[in-house]
Amino acid sequence: MKKYSGSQMIMHWLVLLLIIVTYAAMEFKGIFPKDSVGRYWMGITHYTCGVTVFILMIIRLVLRVINTEPPVVPPLPLWQKRSASFVHIILYVLFISLPVLGVASLFFGQKEWAFFFITMPVSAVKNSLLQHSLKDVHEALANAGYFIIGLHAAAALLHHYVLRDNTLLRMLPGKRAE
Repeated sequence: MKKYSGSQMIMHWLVLLLIIVTYAAMEFKGIFPKDSVGRYWMGITHYTCGVTVFILMIIRLVLRVINTEPPVVPPLPLWQKRSASFVHIILYVLFISLPVLGVASLFFGQKEWAFFFITMPVSAVKNSLLQHSLKDVHEALANAGYFIIGLHAAAALLHHYVLRDNTLLRMLPGKRAE
């Protein structure tokens, strides 16, 4: 059985892990009082993991162009191939645009933050209207992300347990059959 390249598998699972941490940091941020150290570190974790997801998604795009996609066995009907491609495009757009919107919101809101302890720039002039608009779009897309991630995972499990094809196995680490 042909699989995705090792680098593609590493990027896929690393991005998933970082997305889980990014979402968890934002969800758990609210359990800490405002202006507390815990809330600050949840924010920094959210921002840093989010930007790291952006970087890794760009790398994933490059790897996707360089490497051929292993075939699904047995082959998928055309509608399933197109649906899978559409969901993958949405995932790439989502996890590239979310960090861009988040960083832009921080920039225009003059919110100081650090990416791996490197202080990031902020706008010389605060633009609260733009900052709030960017944040609203960021949050709406992040909420939609729960659904899209769930759809992606459910489809992988459906293919593995019900349709019994190799869709999921192509992305799982382990032995490569020739």
